[in-house]
Amino acid sequence: MREQADTGRAAGPAASHPAGRHSWWTSAVIYEIYPRSFADGNGDGTGDLAGVRSRLPYLRDLGVDALWFTPWYRSPLADGGYDVADYRSIDPTFGTLADAEALISEALELGIRTVIDVVPNHVSVEHEWFRAALAAGPGAPERDRFWFHPGRGEDGEEIPTRWVSDFAGPTWTRTTNPDGTPGEWYLHLFTPEQPDLNWNHPDVAAEHEAILRFWFDRGVAGIRIDSAALPIKDPALPEVPPSPTPGAHPHLDRDELHDVYRSWRALADTYDPPRILVGEVWLPDPARFARYLRPDEMHTAFNFDFMAQPWEPKALRESIDTTLEAHSLVGAPATWVLSNHDVTRPVTRYGREDSSFSFAAKRFGIPTDLTVGRRRARAAALLTAALPGSLYIYQGDELGLPEVEDLPRELLEDPMHFRSGGCDPGRDGCRVPLPWSGNRPPFGFTSGATTWLPQPEDWHRLTVERQSEDSSSMLCLYRAALSLRRRERDLRDGALRWLDSPDDVIAFARGATFACVVNLGLRPTPLPENFTVLLTSDDLVDGQLPPDTATWLCSAVSPDL
Repeated sequence: MREQADTGRAAGPAASHPAGRHSWWTSAVIYEIYPRSFADGNGDGTGDLAGVRSRLPYLRDLGVDALWFTPWYRSPLADGGYDVADYRSIDPTFGTLADAEALISEALELGIRTVIDVVPNHVSVEHEWFRAALAAGPGAPERDRFWFHPGRGEDGEEIPTRWVSDFAGPTWTRTTNPDGTPGEWYLHLFTPEQPDLNWNHPDVAAEHEAILRFWFDRGVAGIRIDSAALPIKDPALPEVPPSPTPGAHPHLDRDELHDVYRSWRALADTYDPPRILVGEVWLPDPARFARYLRPDEMHTAFNFDFMAQPWEPKALRESIDTTLEAHSLVGAPATWVLSNHDVTRPVTRYGREDSSFSFAAKRFGIPTDLTVGRRRARAAALLTAALPGSLYIYQGDELGLPEVEDLPRELLEDPMHFRSGGCDPGRDGCRVPLPWSGNRPPFGFTSGATTWLPQPEDWHRLTVERQSEDSSSMLCLYRAALSLRRRERDLRDGALRWLDSPDDVIAFARGATFACVVNLGLRPTPLPENFTVLLTSDDLVDGQLPPDTATWLCSAVSPDL
């Protein structure tokens, strides 16, 4: 292998951002916590903040820089907490506001920052604003904070638009008037329990800035913005055209959104150190995606294109190129992620004939080879950790947990399952409580007898306790990779350069001496001479890199490999 000409697309994360403590997020390792399923501190079978606090040493030893929490606020949990009833209180299931403040402080003492979710598109039907809107009735000013609208047709029985929900089905629900007659309809791009806010109303903008201040004042390092491309709607409520031009979709990626995030960035920059904004931006157009990362808007946004790619060298390399090029246009660092609380776990996904990810493709009974999936997931872990930018890890991926696909139907809670008519298994399979220790459920997750979702009996092989004692385990691989990533300067700020390699191999250099080689082919591939192996996802065979295996290399000279 030898070095290719520099394409100019792969600037390292430090190239466009000032160095120092204020730019920690450009190359950070951020660990996602789904609180219900991380650790239980009070023995009721559901994870909570006390459980997270008890496991902070584990997270420190893993080597993470920050924790991202999915919503921990008061919520009826119609959608895993993304139906927020009160941003200024912690759901009693998880603890209290004092528990959250203690967790933020204790984590910071260990060098771990905290990032929390904010959901600007909608609230819960139990939010005080929505309850007041329902009680006030048609025409009342309380309803102007939402999208209440008369129905079409003679009696208003037809929905105002034919917009389709992200969770399948219609996006409008009809209310009932105090006298029992059918009333207006309200908009919800997700479930009926999540009414959409009207961002044209000044109260909505003012309230969200107050929410940011509330949590920034309590020491959170930043926010992750859920469904960040959805909050603004065209007030005329037109139907979605067959092929909307950029910025012309009635409820996706509206140009007016950028004014919202500029105001949030200005607020975040008033703090010392400045707080960060991380966007959940699902957009197929790289140029439109990059607009959210201009210097006065978000700091980073999730890179879903890479996560959704199949285990194929051409697709992965093209995604890396596209990602780095889009980010270089605005001088922002890329992010890399293999899964999250919405996505089929890598060990399962990579063991399938179609190893890409799409919500539309989720179905029961898809054949999976977990042996192949686990080997590829190990290699993918090294590939993503070697790329320039920040790295996100979803809880349990460091243990190699598979998707749990045989949960009893009567225990499923995800609205994606129910709104699909039962065809989609939903997202509960990646939200099963973590196994910590012992030989049988609940594997140290709780001091009680059961967990809110059942754990597979064979997870005794995947506990933190057992993997900590096995140097070949997935957990030890992650610990070694994150330690090297922190220690090796080229892995922190070295630019990426592609290296010549066979078509079924991905190979690149970072900085002066580091290289990553991933074999996605069917046969072993030779490694270059004059190198030192830093880490491999699986053992080498006769000095060659086996299929579905990755290695990190160090050369005493610049890798002209």
